[in-house]
Amino acid sequence: MQIRHIIPALFFLLAPVGLLAQEQELTPEQQEKKFRESIDAQIERYEEILDLEVWQTFYVDSILNHNYNAMRDEFKVLSDNKVANAELFVRIQDKWEEESYQAFRKILSDEQWVKYCKTGASRAKKARDKREEKRNKTK
Repeated sequence: MQIRHIIPALFFLLAPVGLLAQEQELTPEQQEKKFRESIDAQIERYEEILDLEVWQTFYVDSILNHNYNAMRDEFKVLSDNKVANAELFVRIQDKWEEESYQAFRKILSDEQWVKYCKTGASRAKKARDKREEKRNKTK
């Protein structure tokens, strides 16, 4: 399985990563601009869907920026080391998606949380849990 097929599968949360994987021919500055635009679009989407308060928007922005950048840094290390094992990329992606999921739970009201889960977050959580369970069984 190629990394390009894995990342877009969870687009609702990781749109910036998917764009980066598809935009390798861009300069680093252009990649950073696209990345920032994707994060901003995701934040706007959450603002609209979840009716976020100003303080929540600040936290969503901080969470997404931190977690996406950390995930991107880990992906870069693997790429720089010429790692071809897609499972390692999936594990990193799952780790940072779970971090975002847990952080969002702390800042969203119960009503907002239900809406967030309906955006696909619950499905993605189940998929992450299923992959983790499968990994634990193979150990």
